[in-house]
Amino acid sequence: MHAPTAAGTRVVVRDVRRVYSNGVVALDGVNLEVAPGEFVALLGPSGCGKSTLLRLVAGLDGPQGGTVKVGEERQRGATLDYRTAGGTGVAFVFQDAHLLPWRTVLKNAALPLELSGVERSRRLEAARAALEQVGLSDALGRYPNQLSGGMRMRVSLARALVTDPRLLLLDEPFAALDEITRHRLDEQLLDIWRRRGMTVLFVTHSISEAVFLAQRAVVLSRRPGRVVLDHRIDLPVERTGALRMSTEFEREAQALYETLRREEPL
Repeated sequence: MHAPTAAGTRVVVRDVRRVYSNGVVALDGVNLEVAPGEFVALLGPSGCGKSTLLRLVAGLDGPQGGTVKVGEERQRGATLDYRTAGGTGVAFVFQDAHLLPWRTVLKNAALPLELSGVERSRRLEAARAALEQVGLSDALGRYPNQLSGGMRMRVSLARALVTDPRLLLLDEPFAALDEITRHRLDEQLLDIWRRRGMTVLFVTHSISEAVFLAQRAVVLSRRPGRVVLDHRIDLPVERTGALRMSTEFEREAQALYETLRREEPL
């Protein structure tokens, strides 16, 4: 496989500050730039503002200071149509799959297009294609309660992909899954990113997941969050499960570990 073709969009975060209603400063002076088609992992201690930053990029929340731009558009607050931001080419996948239990896999995946008014045959065709990409062509007629946790997350991912986003935001989507399932989904996501070339921002607590997936890993400090490390992952574009056992992989993981250890509260 080849490197992505940069079909994604640029993300620019400048001097962003976010204060919660209770006065807690979540983010303070965050600067981050993500190139079109780049895959960036966000790590940091619990409560450091990783998810808050993702919501700001999605336009689901607004900062008290600084600016957030996706492409040429400054984010001013958007509404997610079942986890798809309207009008910005942004899709969001949360840790919980949030599937509608009364809808089949196919109709769950087609939902964002249905809400956007896309004609039935077109939206179902697009949903089938997205589900094929995540390996669920044989589960179109099943319901969420008939699926494993990993399969539900793949439906959630297909539902995001059906909108053909230029920016994909993922907030610890595989955190609740067992390690083997998580590794398989990491590989599947990496393959989809390579083929589509979209920009990806991926929040995770897992150092090994960040190293395996990302071109860059950005570490936030303990609250108030700010960027304390922006590390380019020096590994081949081609990544298979065997890479996780290599000395090169361990070297990259160690670089992230040292920074995270300093930032974890005692």
